[in-house]
Amino acid sequence: MNVAVRGGDDAVASAVGVGGATVVAEDDDPDLVVAVGDEAIQSAVTTPPNVPLLPVTAEGGRHLVARDSLDAAIAAVAAGDRRVDTHPILGLRDGDAVVRALRDVTLVTDAPASISEYAVTVGEERLGSVRADGVVVATPLGSDGYAAAAGGPVVEAGAGVAVVPIAPFSTTASRRVVDPDAPLTVSVERDGAVAVVVDGVRRDVVDRGADLQVERVDSLDVVTPTRTENF
Repeated sequence: MNVAVRGGDDAVASAVGVGGATVVAEDDDPDLVVAVGDEAIQSAVTTPPNVPLLPVTAEGGRHLVARDSLDAAIAAVAAGDRRVDTHPILGLRDGDAVVRALRDVTLVTDAPASISEYAVTVGEERLGSVRADGVVVATPLGSDGYAAAAGGPVVEAGAGVAVVPIAPFSTTASRRVVDPDAPLTVSVERDGAVAVVVDGVRRDVVDRGADLQVERVDSLDVVTPTRTENF
């Protein structure tokens, strides 16, 4: 099996070799692209690979491989113990421009110790509003990150995207999993600056009356080893 590596070093190349694969350049028709670290994984948004991506971080996760398990993950994939899932790439529409998100789009109050009020609409259906520090919309790939820390579910590939309030004022605030193909709008309904953060990068600051539209604009194939649940 031929593997291209984004964001790796000699130790990563060694782990790929121990796993039974050969490291090649990405333009040499690899069977798989291994992306090591957040920056390399994020590169798949602007420069998507032509083959499935194996995302690797230090800790790993539900859809991510832990760095110290990379050799075992490569061995499992090479042996055919794998599955390939299609993950959504979300687009945040800002006028005519679209900012892409692989993991999550977050609206959060810009001032410390303050709250705002947010309404969520999917398609033509208004799901309700919530007073909270913010709202995060997370893909399956990002659902075990900030969204999970805010109390949201870890979402399986293909199951939808999670919409999770951050520190809601109400203890009964709902956490939803919605269809990524249905246009989703998060509206700011209270005065006060709200930061817009896309995959951990602050992109804008908005205020009351802002309607931010999020929907699937692309997809990414992600390979997951299935030999062990520890990946």
